[in-house]
Amino acid sequence: MINVRDGDLDRLGLLFERYKKPLYGFFYGMNKDQELSEDLVQNTFYRVMKYRHLFRGDGDFRTWLFHIARNVRHDQFRKDKIKGKDAVENWEHKLGHSDNRSEEMQQEDEHMMLNLAMEKLPSEKREVLLLSKYQEKKYKEIGEILGCSEGAVKVKVFRALQELKAVYEQLEKQM
Repeated sequence: MINVRDGDLDRLGLLFERYKKPLYGFFYGMNKDQELSEDLVQNTFYRVMKYRHLFRGDGDFRTWLFHIARNVRHDQFRKDKIKGKDAVENWEHKLGHSDNRSEEMQQEDEHMMLNLAMEKLPSEKREVLLLSKYQEKKYKEIGEILGCSEGAVKVKVFRALQELKAVYEQLEKQM
């Protein structure tokens, strides 16, 4: 990134190839929309290019990148809210269906219930779980992204997991 900051924009392609999948996973986990997630990845790298001069190089690039990604997602959320789009949409049709054996179907059901439980969480809790469990970021790194202490992140993850568990159990009872 230091090379990109200093004007070697060809290196941005390498960064894009290296980080597009983790960013896509983060965005898709937040909005369950493939096209929107791809657009948000593009917007994130557009901002990386636009604000490359602000990268100091004294911290981890991934932390800086996910901080930008988080801002891109918040901006998109605000734009959708202004346009009147429903933030929670029916995404069940986006989950693949399989005609395989019963064990695979059970795993699919559990996966669907987990996705549904994640969707019912407030955005902040879903975000912290995606960063910690799916992106496997360290609490310190998440703290830098969210602008809070490592201890605060631990508490947020714990509370988000507790709420996810409660929502999941409630969904199980309904099924």
